Amino acid sequence: MKHRTDKVSAQLEHQTASAPTFQAPDPEVVAKPQRRRFTAEEKQRILDEADACAHGELEALLRGEGLHYSTLRQWCRAREKGAFEALRNQKPGPVASEAHPAEARVAELERENQRLKEELTKAKIIIDVQKKVSELLGLSPQDESSETS
Repeated sequence: MKHRTDKVSAQLEHQTASAPTFQAPDPEVVAKPQRRRFTAEEKQRILDEADACAHGELEALLRGEGLHYSTLRQWCRAREKGAFEALRNQKPGPVASEAHPAEARVAELERENQRLKEELTKAKIIIDVQKKVSELLGLSPQDESSETS
């Protein structure tokens, strides 16, 4: 019996000796790479080179510059629109537009309209209450008008 356990342990030792040793992964965290940004001049240079490329040379140019074809097409569309400024680096997100002068006036009028609606609602409630009080007291609207004159 003892001989059998020795044989099994010898096999385990042989297997572990021939197995590759486990190495822990490197704990160093690699910094996130920064996105490349091209200046307007660089974009224009690349577009000029792309225009000068013969058939089949464009792929080599794109590989050399590290660009995708879709990026080149975006730059071409911007150039075709005549928007050299569109080639400049832009921050993502909606572009803030200047407020139209009339918008301030419209906002002011809307606030005033809301205030007047609230005053009208209060006045209607007061009139309804006055009508109910006069009905309870048995006064008619003609009686009140003759008393004041």
